[in-house]
Parts: sequence; structure tokens; C-alpha cells
Amino acid sequence: MDSIVGILLAAGAGRRFGADNKLTRSLPDGDLVAVRACRNLLASTDRVLAVVRPSGGELTALLQAEGAEVRVCADAEQGMGASLAFGIRACPAAAGWLIALADMPWIEPATIGKVADALRSGAPIAAPCWQGRRGHPVGFSRNLGPELAALGGDQGAKTVIQAHLDQLRLIDCADAGVLRDIDKPEDLKILTKIIKPL
Repeated sequence: MDSIVGILLAAGAGRRFGADNKLTRSLPDGDLVAVRACRNLLASTDRVLAVVRPSGGELTALLQAEGAEVRVCADAEQGMGASLAFGIRACPAAAGWLIALADMPWIEPATIGKVADALRSGAPIAAPCWQGRRGHPVGFSRNLGPELAALGGDQGAKTVIQAHLDQLRLIDCADAGVLRDIDKPEDLKILTKIIKPL
């Protein structure tokens, strides 16, 4: 069977964080933010492709050490849509993709695995849902590859999800990590911060 590829978006500038080293900061248990997110994704997908900025040398080395394939997106400054499309174009033969954010280290591997399994069982789009709220990562089948590859700028996958909302399979989970990200330094310590869905 063709592989389900986890695409780890790690090319953001971290402007709201106030520094560009957000993804290499330590969590309370000592793990680095992006390393934990990458490790969780690797545990539940067939392979991981991490998309980084041109200046992401340290991050590249860390993610490669975990076992991820790392690609540099020259257009990362354009925004998440550009990085996401770049990642899709880098592995077009996948059976599907799980789009994960490197600043969301608290998603449980089992939750990621359920999203991957939904794609394997034929779901065009799949996402975890915690207390009625859609979270991350979001999975897309191969059929949606051309639409994802055409994204640009700061427009994430939201437009693709909205265009195929009737095909979205939500997977209930008891994992609040699907909604937790890190925007500010204090978020590294506050484990209850919840974000809005993609």
C-alpha cells in the first residue's frame, strides 16, 4: 500500500513568539518543541517530511536526527500555504498526507494514528475532534493533492476543507493536544491553552 506521509510544517517565522527559535525551545519535560511534534508524527505515519525555512540549519539537524526527511522551502516567507503546497509537491506519490504543525507538540501519537487509519480506510479528509472542536493534524487523501499543491501565501488548507466539508470525517478523541499550540513563551508552560481550528 502507498504510504501516508506526515508533513510537519516547521517553516514559520515565530513572530508572535517574539523570536525565531520557538521550535527549538524546551518543553517542561526537556524535549524540544519541534522534536516532540516530529517524534509523535513519526510514530503514527509511514514517513515524515518536515518543511523548514532557509535559515533553519539547527532545526534541520534536529529533525533529521529524529528520522524525518527535511526539505527547505525557499518561499517560506510567503506563509503557511506556500510551505504546505511545497511539502505536498515534494511527495506527490503518497496515498495521503497528514498536515501537522511543529508548534503543536502535545498531540498523542494514538490520535495521529487514528487520522492516518481514517485515510487508509478511504476518508477523503479526516481530523480529530475534541469536545466538539476540530483539531490537528488534518489528513487528506491523494485525490486532493492537486488542490493542496496549488495553495499559496498564508492561506492554509482551510479553503480545501471548506470546499469538501461534506467529505470530512471527524474522529472523536479524548486528546486536548489537538487544539494546543505555542504562540508565546508562556505557552511553553501553560498546557491548557486551546487554539482555533485550521
